[in-house]
Amino acid sequence: MTDEVGALVLRNNYLQTLALSLAERKGVAETGFLARLMQSLEHRGLLSRAVEFLPDDAALTERTRRGQFLTRPELAVLLAYAKLTLYDDLLVTRVPDDPYLARELSQYFPREVQDKFPTAAELHRLRREIIATSLANAVINRGGPACVVRLIDETDADIPTIVMAYVAVDECYGLKFLNDAIDALDACIDGQVQLSLYASVQDLLLSRMVWYVRHVDFKDGLEAVVTRFGPAIRQIAAGLDTTLPPDLQTARGKRRQELTDAGVPAGLAGELADLDALVSAPDIVTVAERTTRPIGDAAATFFDAEANFRLDRIIAAARSVPANDYFERMAIDRAVEQIAGAERRLAADMLATGQSGHPAVETWLAAHPEATRIRRSVEEIAASGLTIAKLTVAANLLGDLVKG
Repeated sequence: MTDEVGALVLRNNYLQTLALSLAERKGVAETGFLARLMQSLEHRGLLSRAVEFLPDDAALTERTRRGQFLTRPELAVLLAYAKLTLYDDLLVTRVPDDPYLARELSQYFPREVQDKFPTAAELHRLRREIIATSLANAVINRGGPACVVRLIDETDADIPTIVMAYVAVDECYGLKFLNDAIDALDACIDGQVQLSLYASVQDLLLSRMVWYVRHVDFKDGLEAVVTRFGPAIRQIAAGLDTTLPPDLQTARGKRRQELTDAGVPAGLAGELADLDALVSAPDIVTVAERTTRPIGDAAATFFDAEANFRLDRIIAAARSVPANDYFERMAIDRAVEQIAGAERRLAADMLATGQSGHPAVETWLAAHPEATRIRRSVEEIAASGLTIAKLTVAANLLGDLVKG
């Protein structure tokens, strides 16, 4: 049992080190969110930057101007504060009482304790504290030090909703298994390549947490949410070979080849290459529910509409648009959400033709001649070097197309 306890401790150390590396990898792009974290902690009387030798806002502005960002020791301090604060915030909510989270206990106690004293582990007097600790560690290790304050600012959600969104995304997408598979590549592939794989999973996690916060009601508990989305997302993943149109299929194959060329095992490379398409999976589930059409029909139509209007290129380009500060990054995120909302309505309107996939898109386009002009404008925007202003224009054009 001693060895297992030691392994559990080392595992948490591994994940904390990884979290720091991912935050460090983001560089200046993360500085605005980290500044918001410090400001939030100061506002609550939980942090003194002077005591912790952390830079003030003026120093951060100067660092950003020089292309410098927080050092690894500074990130480590913020990681600790983020975990401690989230733990305290969780403990006064009902989140640790959700029946679905009883699994956290099984991951906390060594196997021998669980086997010999199953009831004692389940009814442990510190049950809520253990669950809150596990959740705080998981959210901050996987999402980064600033992920909670970032989601609060972006969605105005409360702590329980954000943490439940984390669990829902992790479970519905099977992110634990993906991350474990990437862990297994230690010393097998280039370290920076491995870090980029973790980053791609983290990007999916953060973007889908925002989606779940905005579009899912957790009042019936986590089990209901995971049951609603998990099987459907797996069904969408299994059908990508047939539902993706040629352009998106080519991009998927190219990504898979790049990963295998970098030494990633073929199976894992395929799963990681699917993530670009699966970002839209919750949207597809929503469209299928709204139109009462099968998941396969909704997926084929959604993806074909996306390719037709070059929305995949717009959204991919938006992720790389340089943001000079926190507010510009927020503007980008909101424009991308507006585009996603238009895409959901487009797919639903196209399915209303009674067809699916490419025929549905073609039929809808024939009935909406104004769409050709908007599609051309969006293509020009996608090909001309995206800026925040252009992204906003594209979002407004697409919104006008499906208005009413």
